[in-house]
Amino acid sequence: MKKLEDLILTYKDFPKKGIDFKDVLEILQYPDIFQDLILKMCSNQLLKNADAIISIDARGFIFGSAVALESSKPMIVARKPGKLPGHILTREYDLEYGKNSLSIQSNALKRFNSFVIVDDLLATGGTVNCVSSLLQAQNKKILSLITVVELKELRGRAKLDFPVQSVISL
Repeated sequence: MKKLEDLILTYKDFPKKGIDFKDVLEILQYPDIFQDLILKMCSNQLLKNADAIISIDARGFIFGSAVALESSKPMIVARKPGKLPGHILTREYDLEYGKNSLSIQSNALKRFNSFVIVDDLLATGGTVNCVSSLLQAQNKKILSLITVVELKELRGRAKLDFPVQSVISL
C-alpha cells in the first residue's frame, strides 16, 4: 500500500541543472491518500481563525481549493504574471532558479483581514514571502502557512514570521 511520502517524486535537474524538483502531483492519483492529506492540512487550529485562504499558483490551487472546501473558507488566488484581470497588486520574488512575480486582485482582499496561505511546497520561502508582503502592505494579517512538503535544508521557514505547518518534511 502506498504512503503519502512514497508519492513525492524527485526529478533531478528540473527546471534547470542542479535543482532536485519535488513533485506532489502523484498524490492526486490516490483519492484516499489525497483526502487524508487534506484532512491533516485542515487540522491547523489557526485555519479556523482565518477569514480566508490564499493559495499560490499553480499546485497550491489544488490543495488550497480542497482545504477551502473542507474548512468552508473563502479562497483567494495569488497568480503568476498576466493571469488576473482588474486592479491587481503585484510583487516580484526570487526563486532558487530565477525570478518571478505574483499578483492578487485587490478587490478580492477587501472583505477579509486574516489569512492562511496554502501551497504545495516550502523551499526557500520566496513565493510565500512575496504573498506575505503583498498582504502586509494592505494591512492584512497572515496567521499561518500550510504546505504539503517542506524542504528543511533550504530553511524557508526561518524567513517567515508566522507559524508553518508542513505535513511532510524532507
